[in-house]
Amino acid sequence: MDIKIKRIYDQADSEDGFRILVDRLWPRGLSKTDAKIDLWLKSVAPSNDLRRWYNHDHDKWPEFKKRYFSELDSNEESVKELLAHLKGGRVSFLYSSKEPNYNNALALRDYINSVSERGRI
Repeated sequence: MDIKIKRIYDQADSEDGFRILVDRLWPRGLSKTDAKIDLWLKSVAPSNDLRRWYNHDHDKWPEFKKRYFSELDSNEESVKELLAHLKGGRVSFLYSSKEPNYNNALALRDYINSVSERGRI
C-alpha cells in the first residue's frame, strides 16, 4: 500500500494521489475548494472524546494509539471504505495538526499497516 502523510495546509501536488482528509473537524481557515480533497472520511478519525483526552500530549501517544486502534477495530464499515480507496494506488492521508510526528494520520497509517500484517486485508 502506498500511503503518504501530508498536512492539509501544504500545497496539493500530483504525487499525492487520492487525497483523504482523516480529521473529524474541518481545518480552520481553509475553504473546501482550496483543500483539494477527494474525500473527507471523518468516520475514521479519533472520536471527540479521544481527541480531547489526547490533547497533543506526546507522553500519551502510545496510549492514544492503543485507544484509537480499538476505536478503529469497532468501526469495521468505515475501515472497509478506507481500505477500498487504498486499492486504487497512492493515497494521501491529510491532517491539520501542526505536529508532524504525532498526529492521527500517522496513527491511522500504522493501524492500516498492522491490519495488513495480521492478514485482515
